[in-house]
Amino acid sequence: MTTTAPPADTRPAPEHSPGAARGPRRPGRIRRIGLPYLLLLPALLLELLVHLVPMVIGVTMSFKELTQFYIREWGAAPWSGTDNYRLAVDFHGAVGEALLHSFLVTVVFTLLSVSLCWLIGTAAAVYMQDAFRGRGLLRTVFLVPYALPVYAAVITWAFMFQHDNGLVNHVLHDQLHLTDKPSFWLIGDNSFYALLTVSVWKGWPFAFLIVMAGLQNIPRELYEAAALDGAGMWQQIRRITLPSLRPVNQVLVLVLFLWTFNDFNTPYVLFGKSAPAAADLISIHIYQSSFVTWNFGTGSAMSVLLLLFLLVVTGAYLLLTSRGRRTADV
Repeated sequence: MTTTAPPADTRPAPEHSPGAARGPRRPGRIRRIGLPYLLLLPALLLELLVHLVPMVIGVTMSFKELTQFYIREWGAAPWSGTDNYRLAVDFHGAVGEALLHSFLVTVVFTLLSVSLCWLIGTAAAVYMQDAFRGRGLLRTVFLVPYALPVYAAVITWAFMFQHDNGLVNHVLHDQLHLTDKPSFWLIGDNSFYALLTVSVWKGWPFAFLIVMAGLQNIPRELYEAAALDGAGMWQQIRRITLPSLRPVNQVLVLVLFLWTFNDFNTPYVLFGKSAPAAADLISIHIYQSSFVTWNFGTGSAMSVLLLLFLLVVTGAYLLLTSRGRRTADV
C-alpha cells in the first residue's frame, strides 16, 4: 500500500518566528549621521585651535588688568572685572574718545571703500560680458591687484606716495600741474585718501571676479528679448542685471564689509605701527593700544566690543536681506 506524504505547509512564517527570512541590513543610523561629522572633524579641530581657543583667551584677558608687568605670566594678572570695558566706552575720557574717533573713521572708510569696490567691479564685469579682441588678456590684467601679495602691493604704493620722489606727486604736480606743491600722502589728512586708494585698488578685482561669475548664470535670451522690446543698456542693467545679481551682491557686500572693516595689513604696511589720525582704523588702533602702549587688557576689551558690533551688524544684514528675498519671491 502506497502512502502519500501530506502537503508541505506553504503559509509564510510569521515575522516573529526564528525561521522568518530577513532582508538585507541597512546601514545603522549612527553610521549614516556620523559620517558627515567625521569628514568635518579636521576642519572643526583647526577652527577650534586657530580661532575659538584664542578667542576665549582674548575674552578672559579683557577682564584682567594685563600690562607689560604680567607678560610672562598673564594668568597672574589681577582681575579687573568690567573696568576695561568702561574705560573703552567712556567717550569723555582720552581712551574712549580716541576709540570713538577711530570707529567713525573706520565706518566712513568702509562705506566708501565697499561702495567704490562694488561699483568699479560691477561696471568692469558688465563691460567684459561682450566678446571683443583682447578680452581674456584684459580680464587677467584686472585680476593682478587681487593676485598680488598684500605686502608687496602696499609697499609699492607706499613708495609711490613718497613726498619727494613718489610717482603720485610726479604725475599730479610735475606733469598735470593739479597741485600747487607736492602733497604729503602718508601723513596728515591726505593719508585717508591714500589708504582709500590702496584699499579700492586691491579690493575691486574681487568684486569684479564674483560679479563676472554671477553674470554667467543670466540667460542671454533675456537681454535679446529686452532689446527687441526697445530697452536700452541702462534699462537692461536696471531691470535684468541687477535683480538677477541680487543673491550674489548680498554675499559680496557682506564679505567686502567684513574684510574692509577688519583690514589690518593695509594701514600697518602703509603707515607703520602708528597711523595718522585721519587714517586711524580701528584695527590698527587696537594693535597700538595692545602692543605699543602695552595695555593688553584694554586692547582685548576693544577687540571684544568690535566682535560684538560686527556680529550685530552681520545678523541685522542677514535678517534684512532674507526678508527682502522672501518679499521678492512673493
